[in-house]
Amino acid sequence: MRLWGELMYVIGLTGGIGSGKSTVAAMLRELGAVVIDADQVARQVVRPGGKALAAIVEHFGEQVLSPDGTLNRPVLGAIIFQDENKRKLLNRITHPVIKEEIATHLEEIQAADPQAVVIIEAPLLIEAGMTEMVDEIWVVTVEPGIQVKRVMERDKLDYEAALRRVESQMTNEERLQYSQVEISAGKSLAEVRQQVEQEWRRLKTILEGSGV
Repeated sequence: MRLWGELMYVIGLTGGIGSGKSTVAAMLRELGAVVIDADQVARQVVRPGGKALAAIVEHFGEQVLSPDGTLNRPVLGAIIFQDENKRKLLNRITHPVIKEEIATHLEEIQAADPQAVVIIEAPLLIEAGMTEMVDEIWVVTVEPGIQVKRVMERDKLDYEAALRRVESQMTNEERLQYSQVEISAGKSLAEVRQQVEQEWRRLKTILEGSGV
């Protein structure tokens, strides 16, 4: 049964940190999908005046704020990636607010384009309980060693810090239990694009066959 009626179709795109989700999302955007970036939504809800910032400060203290009143991400990250209970607490604060904002975006997209194919790009799609918001799930996978290397380079972290971030998330095997599609991003960019385009053609064929 389609979640969004007979028209709009929603795909949850997930994968571990450094797996290549954003690259796959960009390819899908080029093919015509509308992309909701859950990380962007998460940044919005923790801005000054955002729906989650006050609760974060209440539970983690003023130490997580920069002098200008914005969230000090490196400080908060150092706290939550060394204490699983604190990481879970942060998720309990932010996930419901993020889900609420994404639901609003979906309603706006449906009103503007009832035939849209929408991608929710979310690293914690499954952990945050957003599976109920999507029609199918695509998982982007890559070897954990590659993830660690990418996180080290991207976030300027040492090996141990990057490894903690990778290991704090679900494994590829755990995510794939929820998925309908796997995109292997440990290959060349051309091969990744080939996989994405193949799955896009499959999806469009199904949707066109259903009259969408």
